[in-house]
Amino acid sequence: MKIPFSPPYIDDDVINEVTDSLKSGWITSGPKVKALEELTAEFSSLKYVACVNSWTSGAQLVLKWFGVGPGDEVIVPAYTYAATALVVLHCGAKPVMVDVLEDFTIDPEKVKKAITSKTKVIFAVDFAGYPCNYDVLNEIISNQDIKEKFSPSNTIQSKMNSILLVSDAAHSIGAKYKDSPAAIFSDITIYSFHAVKNVTTAEGGAICLNLPSQFDNETEYKWLKLNSLNGQTKDAFTKSQAGGWKYDIISQGLKVNMPDICAAIGLAQLRKYKDKLLVERKQIFDSYANAFSKCEWALTPPSITEKKSSSFHLFALRIKGITESQRDAIIDEITKSEITVNVHFIPLPMLTLFKELGYSINDFPQAYENYSQEISLPIYPQLTSEQVGLIIDSVTKAVEKVITASI
Repeated sequence: MKIPFSPPYIDDDVINEVTDSLKSGWITSGPKVKALEELTAEFSSLKYVACVNSWTSGAQLVLKWFGVGPGDEVIVPAYTYAATALVVLHCGAKPVMVDVLEDFTIDPEKVKKAITSKTKVIFAVDFAGYPCNYDVLNEIISNQDIKEKFSPSNTIQSKMNSILLVSDAAHSIGAKYKDSPAAIFSDITIYSFHAVKNVTTAEGGAICLNLPSQFDNETEYKWLKLNSLNGQTKDAFTKSQAGGWKYDIISQGLKVNMPDICAAIGLAQLRKYKDKLLVERKQIFDSYANAFSKCEWALTPPSITEKKSSSFHLFALRIKGITESQRDAIIDEITKSEITVNVHFIPLPMLTLFKELGYSINDFPQAYENYSQEISLPIYPQLTSEQVGLIIDSVTKAVEKVITASI
């Protein structure tokens, strides 16, 4: 029985929503994008969400809005997907990498030590859907000594008057922090709606605004929408209305808008996410956790604690005390059962681009330890109980075979 790693959730409701978009004759940005923005905002307990064509585009747009550029620094965890750091390089700034905790989230103490007068933004990555320590991160940013270090270089930064906390929530739509949506604990949250995410639009992302009181979030939302469409004062849908053809270009924007045909997929999924899809992901996560908690060699990932509740995007299983090569051998054994597993992620300093920029994995021991022992297991609503059982059995046999062989 072949078990893929993360196929998209496509049911009749998704097909019907996409078909409705096709039949409407309107497939680029229009009413379905607006509906997805409103539903995402409601789900996140926020008022303004701007949909874009990827998490990466959303992060680039946010850095552009904040005026991050050459000479600036952005703090990122060493353990994340490359896009978190690539968007910093794209705007000419320097990614300042810090280590992570054993739970894979960014280490606040390392963040505090990394802050300089050049620091403009902190990207906090909710790894596998498990939220970062937002209380501690916000305390650091609001500390008077840290605030005095902040050196604004434009009007928006002066208005902010502190480091911008951005949640890289590519994995964590639906995650909770202190029983509330995690998105309300950072200044800006960016979701990913990529094909393998909990909610997908095939490709897509969403920028959620939670800026402090000195900002008008509606005004900044309008800036994001305008600059996601080449700085154009009217989108294509508005221009298509009778007498609406006239427009202007008022800024050097990007072209990163989300099309309606993509938004339709996400709309159908998000409508049933809280009561169905998220519940089913948790059930599979719990099945894994219950089974592997009985194995002495297993480190199961965190999911629900006093303050945090995961979105159950990944089940990041770790095998105690193994080497990277043993982990790879375990994956090879699992693959023989036609079960596809993955590794999240190769730490940034181990990738050629970042090694050539001078980063070394030796500076991030916890990131490497997490990576060398980690195997991501399939977790999605379409998995049956039988398939989950097969995965648990295959992983257990593979681990025990490799560990026994090394004795």
